[in-house]
Amino acid sequence: MASPLNSSTQTGRSPWKLSAYLPFTDWLLHYRRRDFPGDLLAGAIVATMLVPQAMAYAQLAGLPAQVGLYASILPLGLYGLLGTSRALAVGPVAIVSLLVASGIGPLAAPGSSEYLALALILALLAGLIQLGMGLVRLGFLVNFLSHSVISGFTSAAALIIGVSQLRHLLGVQVASADSFVGQLIVLGQALGSTNLLTLGIGTVSLGLLLFFKRGLSPRLQRWGLSPDTSQLLSKGGPLVVVVISTLLVWSLGLDTQAGVRTVGAVPSGLPPLTTPALNLAQWQALLPAALTISFVGFMESIAVAKSLASKRRQRIDPNQELIGLGMANLGAAFTGGYPVTGGFSRSVVNFAAGANTGLASIITAALVLAVVLFFTPLFFYLPQAALASIILVAVTGLIDTDTPRRIWRYSRADGFSLFATFGAVLAAGVEAGLFLGIGVSLILYLWRTSRPHIAIVGRLGDSEHFRNVLRHPVTTAPGLLMVRVDESLYFANTRYLEEYLNGIVADHPDVNNLVLVCSGINFIDANALETLEHLQETLAAAGVELYLSEVKGPVFDQLQRVGWIDKLGKDHLFLSSHAAMAALSKAG
Repeated sequence: MASPLNSSTQTGRSPWKLSAYLPFTDWLLHYRRRDFPGDLLAGAIVATMLVPQAMAYAQLAGLPAQVGLYASILPLGLYGLLGTSRALAVGPVAIVSLLVASGIGPLAAPGSSEYLALALILALLAGLIQLGMGLVRLGFLVNFLSHSVISGFTSAAALIIGVSQLRHLLGVQVASADSFVGQLIVLGQALGSTNLLTLGIGTVSLGLLLFFKRGLSPRLQRWGLSPDTSQLLSKGGPLVVVVISTLLVWSLGLDTQAGVRTVGAVPSGLPPLTTPALNLAQWQALLPAALTISFVGFMESIAVAKSLASKRRQRIDPNQELIGLGMANLGAAFTGGYPVTGGFSRSVVNFAAGANTGLASIITAALVLAVVLFFTPLFFYLPQAALASIILVAVTGLIDTDTPRRIWRYSRADGFSLFATFGAVLAAGVEAGLFLGIGVSLILYLWRTSRPHIAIVGRLGDSEHFRNVLRHPVTTAPGLLMVRVDESLYFANTRYLEEYLNGIVADHPDVNNLVLVCSGINFIDANALETLEHLQETLAAAGVELYLSEVKGPVFDQLQRVGWIDKLGKDHLFLSSHAAMAALSKAG
């Protein structure tokens, strides 16, 4: 009987529909007039957030402010057309900006023409990787980034980002250091040359941003505004800080009179058409960073997209998301930008403001373009300390203190992988630390599954349920051992299984029948099959018959395909443990 849900229904993606490959055709061809006010409002609000954030994150990446703006135009439009999320707001984000800086920093001086050229190559590589993964449907690969690894990586990256911005907040020039501790040391040595006015601007900016983030919304609600309106207004903190700090520096001439560093001249006009260099050596040098950006960027995007889509009962296609993000990064590479991905805070605001379709992202892109065309001269006096404060407040939300405690209480192994990733990122850098964390996580998984939980089971009362003899008052049958394995069988745990079963048979000389309860086995690889074949022969030589019960369909098909079911004997297979005990008790 055919399953009522075919593959396309399960994923929400029919291969025969144009919208499966061009998602914008789904909403554009059937656009509803009532959706436009929400799209327009969301696009405008996100644009007010994105302009200051894009410039700040470009500074974090070691790039001129306009590069962040360029990365906020065509990439947003491309994702709005090709992405499956109606609310995801794509653009520059803190983590990816840090990865850009760490990937390019060892190869070129920040702000140099070579640095800019490498940023284009990095965007191109990230786009090609994500696009390729989406086309061949490799979205599942991000499952290798466990929650523990991501949590440790994100918290450590947030600390690195915060420390990297302290020089702008203090108004000092320091040499770049190879490590987190080294950066702290050089900052400590430069404290004596702190520009107090710059520090004052940064401190006041931090205070304003924190007030907008934590104190404004409750106060507005007490004044009678709705919670939704209050939340949206509280997101305007970065724009307010940019306006006030820029006016302050301009009106008092603090850039010339007090040495307050500003953004300086930001070119106006359309984003330039750029062509990333086809330099094999540079591509090879940037490949690790591009892989990291591709995986981390997708993880950040898909988590936000799925969370918001679930609130409206919408579907997200991970592979199409990879295609949309890949095209967005390709767009950045050819229009003077740098790698982008979906941002958490902007996406939440986009959703709350009423974004209904990808048109909201296109409206955001159009408004940012208008800023680039007509308003960039206004940013000349924007102090770098204000941008640093925007970044500092943004990354405070990335430092997670609750998850490590909860994970450590629940699983020491997962907690160890979290702290190992955290420490490795701080000590060895973001890329090396992340890959080390993934390696530790996989090693711990292999270690954990190499010693699977195995239990001797018996009947629970008069029921047909079987439970662990060490945990429940159960009954067993003379001469019969029923053993349940709670793990799939593969090369790493088959030796342990064989030693365990041979051991319990040796400890029970009266046993002549052994039933392997397979309810917890979802897969048996070739190594495990050889072990089962050898185990059957070993047990037979000792006068013990091997039986299987509760074998799952896919596992049964595999075993039957290679002929082992016939070799074992179909009378040695039982649909349930109850049937096995009933038959073998009578036989005994």
